[in-house]
Amino acid sequence: MFKKIGAVLIIMVFLLVCIGVVIAEDGKGNARKGKYLFRKNCRACHGDGGSATELSPISKTQADWQKVFDDYNQLECKTEWNKLSDKDRLDMYAHLHGHAFDSPSPAKCK
Repeated sequence: MFKKIGAVLIIMVFLLVCIGVVIAEDGKGNARKGKYLFRKNCRACHGDGGSATELSPISKTQADWQKVFDDYNQLECKTEWNKLSDKDRLDMYAHLHGHAFDSPSPAKCK
């Protein structure tokens, strides 16, 4: 009897922790995925020898990255941005903003 109650309590605690993690992550991007997306979608043009200005997370301050993401429809490459989902843009923002020039952990390389 006590083993069943203990097992049920453990399962309930596990589920509550999982739900808490999901809720805590809501509205935050995945910086690791954002780094991949930035390299996949932006580095071709914004990398070494690309047709656009070279960019990396440290190219801008956190406020600058915030402005870019708030008004990306004004950029020349807005058609490329519109191909990304809201979640993908949030992930890229997490990477770029989190490793901006003035962030607590600026990117060490491009």
